[in-house]
Amino acid sequence: MSQRRVQIVILCEDRQQEAFARYFLKKRGFILDRNIRIKICVNKAKGAGEQFVRENYATEVKALRSKNYLLGMLVVLIDADKKTVEERLKQLDDALIADSQQVRQPDEAIAIFVPKRNIETWIHYLRGETFDEETKYAKFTNNESACKPHVEHLVNQCYQGLDNNAPPSLQIACRELQRILPLLDKL
Repeated sequence: MSQRRVQIVILCEDRQQEAFARYFLKKRGFILDRNIRIKICVNKAKGAGEQFVRENYATEVKALRSKNYLLGMLVVLIDADKKTVEERLKQLDDALIADSQQVRQPDEAIAIFVPKRNIETWIHYLRGETFDEETKYAKFTNNESACKPHVEHLVNQCYQGLDNNAPPSLQIACRELQRILPLLDKL
């Protein structure tokens, strides 16, 4: 796979989501050096991460749309927490509408990944551990990179199809990946 230089913005809640996205994009062949900008919540207050993503989403979409967005990509990670994936996606659509923008279009290089309950749910599944999407799993504080081999394996699983026991939110994320891949190949 050839390596591609594309301006990538990762909008996420925390360092674990950032690490997850970085490893995933690197495995997909993207060069992640000067061509990446991370927008991450630094406030550790409860609920601050998802709020940060929601509040910054419209700004990042507007910035992406103001340029030739065929040369850039926005990757958004936001935990569903106690909401459904669909509810969280609607909140992001509503943020665009409130900012007088169109909702995300299918041909835009904007990928949104919504782990239910949090990104650690996906990591527990990928590690072969018992999981459910209602339990709030502890963060892998100061060990965020431990997810790397599991994320790399996920890239292959998304192409070949996830196991039937995969978290439903991860199955949705793989469909999102399949939607965005043809767009990424044009970048």
